[in-house]
Amino acid sequence: MSYLDDQRLLVKVANLYYQENETQSAIAKKIGVSRPLISKFLAKAREKGIVEIIIHDDLHTASAIENKLEKKYSLREVICLPDTVTHNVKKQLGAAASNYLLRVLKDGQIVGISSGTTIYEVANAMPSNQKFPDICFVPLVGGMGNERLDIHANILVANFAEALGSNYQLLHAPVIVDSKEAKNIISKQTSIKKIMDLASRVDIAIVGIGGTPEHSTMVKSYYDSGILDDLNYDDIVGDICYNFINDEGKPINNSWNEKVISLDLNKLKNIPLVVGIAAGREKAKAIKASLTNSLIDVLITDEETAKLLL
Repeated sequence: MSYLDDQRLLVKVANLYYQENETQSAIAKKIGVSRPLISKFLAKAREKGIVEIIIHDDLHTASAIENKLEKKYSLREVICLPDTVTHNVKKQLGAAASNYLLRVLKDGQIVGISSGTTIYEVANAMPSNQKFPDICFVPLVGGMGNERLDIHANILVANFAEALGSNYQLLHAPVIVDSKEAKNIISKQTSIKKIMDLASRVDIAIVGIGGTPEHSTMVKSYYDSGILDDLNYDDIVGDICYNFINDEGKPINNSWNEKVISLDLNKLKNIPLVVGIAAGREKAKAIKASLTNSLIDVLITDEETAKLLL
């Protein structure tokens, strides 16, 4: 009879490992077999039903939705806040994103940051006890109208860098200029071109996703400027890195997109890891569009939004 068919031995090994918390090496020494054979015993015990592993998941619904979203949109990972999170969702999204980033960040990387209230919460949630002195944070977008200074990309990259003991670069350009020609001239300025070239080569991009124009913090800054007067809002489902997108996640051919100082979405798609952080019924179409066009690799959202995406 093979060792692997010895029920008594399988039960003994399983008890030692799962009940007595013995290491596989210690069990091998005690029984007088090799450590790799202990791994085979444990696998066989599970196969024969001697051992059943039960995962007690208090967030079962959210976990199931995460799996469905990952499969539906071919995402690397989805992190979904459960429905029990009902207050200050942006702050909770920020904390979840911070935890995720600390798991994947590595020294030597370049990390791109967009702007907005959600990314502000991510920076706020970053602990100061973990240091990455060889990471460099860089803005992906220009500055934004007269909105709160603390949600501008330049301020946010400085905040991320301060929390993590990292380096940062600044982009001294507005988010929108007067004309397509002005954008071409400004984009060729040495200091701005240097940062935008760096932005296109980041290892990780951390981006928010804006909703339809009437819900966008960005758009509110320009309502009275006349810049938005000729836009067809019916085509716009939202924005990513301040590029207006349609329901297929593709940039719309309009005057705003011609004048925005921001990382091009085709370049965003080439970044190895893009982390999108957004939630809310008003953003669901924009998030779905971003996923449809594979602009996002990792999505951090809440359960209500996730259900809409499914």
